[in-house]
Amino acid sequence: MISVALAAYKGEKYIEQQLRSILSQLSYEDEIIVSDDKPGGQTEKIVKRIAGEDSRVVWVEGKGKGVVANFVNAIRHCKGDKIFLCDQDDVWLPNKVKMVMEEFDKGADLVLHNAYVTDGDLNITNHSFFNMRNSKKGVFRNILKNSYMGCCMAFDKKMLKFIMPVPQHIPMHDQWIGIICDIYGTVKLIDMPLIYYRVHGNNVTGGETTTEQKIRWRRYLIRKLYKRVFLKR
Repeated sequence: MISVALAAYKGEKYIEQQLRSILSQLSYEDEIIVSDDKPGGQTEKIVKRIAGEDSRVVWVEGKGKGVVANFVNAIRHCKGDKIFLCDQDDVWLPNKVKMVMEEFDKGADLVLHNAYVTDGDLNITNHSFFNMRNSKKGVFRNILKNSYMGCCMAFDKKMLKFIMPVPQHIPMHDQWIGIICDIYGTVKLIDMPLIYYRVHGNNVTGGETTTEQKIRWRRYLIRKLYKRVFLKR
């Protein structure tokens, strides 16, 4: 069973297109968990309308504590053996689920795939997010420069025993998940772009950060990794 953990916040402009692109690839027993951090708005109405048509879509109320807590909330509701992370405003290409699941069948614990970077109208602005970020696996490399973009990730549910709890003030849940899986599991990369990664100026994640913030966040990440990995041994 596959679970898709989708964190939503004022996502009404693009979320229906995203949900349709996912549903077409799932089997009848799979699910999409939409954690809505701004309930009562148009996003909730759209998601519940689609859920009324397709029981694989499940709307849950977010905690109102930001994007990391919202993803954690979605993940906690997932019942599947494989968990795909998902943003509200991208579009999955038709072969995404098939290709990612093939890597799980080969022994992967986490799969990271490439993406086409697009504008708000899905016009491609960069044909390879991997090339743009010089994406690679590896713990120290991803502490310094993160390659683990959540909308391009899926992981085996068995890794949750290492991932959870996600540190409360971690800046990026996907970086934490990727590095933890790098330490405790097997990470596989797919160079082929499998989504349109929409960059439209109002993305909830991916904003600019200062050098001071980056240094502070990495220090915090290293402290939390040290406590999780070494002090528990």
